[in-house]
Amino acid sequence: MSQDSTPDTQRRSGMVALVGRPNVGKSTLVNALVGEKVSIVTPKPQTTRHRIIGVLTEGETQIALVDTPGMHSQQKTALNRVMNETAVASLAGIDVVLFMVEAGQWRDEDAAALARLARLPCPVGLIVNKTDRFKDKTELLPFMEKASTQRAFDFVVPLSAQRRDNLPALMHELTSRMPDGPYLFPEDEYTDRNMRFLAAEAVREKLTLFLQQELPYSVAIEIESFESGPEQLEIHACIWVARDNHKSIVIGKGGAMLKKIGRAARLDLVHRLDHRVDLRLWVKVRDNWIDSEAAVRELGH
Repeated sequence: MSQDSTPDTQRRSGMVALVGRPNVGKSTLVNALVGEKVSIVTPKPQTTRHRIIGVLTEGETQIALVDTPGMHSQQKTALNRVMNETAVASLAGIDVVLFMVEAGQWRDEDAAALARLARLPCPVGLIVNKTDRFKDKTELLPFMEKASTQRAFDFVVPLSAQRRDNLPALMHELTSRMPDGPYLFPEDEYTDRNMRFLAAEAVREKLTLFLQQELPYSVAIEIESFESGPEQLEIHACIWVARDNHKSIVIGKGGAMLKKIGRAARLDLVHRLDHRVDLRLWVKVRDNWIDSEAAVRELGH
């Protein structure tokens, strides 16, 4: 049924924030529920840096899923502090919070993240992710019982976001808690972010996947130009690094690494945007930008 043909009084819509420590699967769950690649995903913690909304519209209900940076205790850099601030600020005006943990793993950072939710007036559900790692699900029961006592949760759902196991149970909990009201987004949209942002994130995802452990955390992407022509998109992106030696690592011997990153990002964008893409990358140094809050915000965080 089209958006115009259904009265707003018959519709329900609301905001759902996913919170938790880094690397528990928040972005994977958003992508699984929406059915589109809303957020980039890598095996490395703190991949998500921004507040990103994935929009799920089913029947007469629309759920805006707010993916947030992982809440972490260590705030060594300005980038860490801004990411934590973003995660906390994302809780304003939320109708339901999904507090996510990793099955069988309760850490100090989980407790610290949960403490930030203490005064929230909205329902908070406990999502136990990565249950597929347990062949015998009865082995999970002691962990779930213990985790459930950390707060008076409104509901508890075990699931595997990667395998999309038990997502209908979560959808039932969310749908039943959405307030009456008009859609917050056009029903044919699946994210609040534009193509420039998606292009920058595609490049950062490949950097995170291909580069050594620490380097991706001191890299930022700035789209310098984005032109949509009749035949292809022309995108020029700058990869900002924090040190001179990082620049040579990103470029690689004979430019091999930069070509590898650009090729993978371009193919990803062609698939996602269904359009030919000409992607050109440059690498520039901005000394220790991750330690400057002004620089962090200037680079889009």
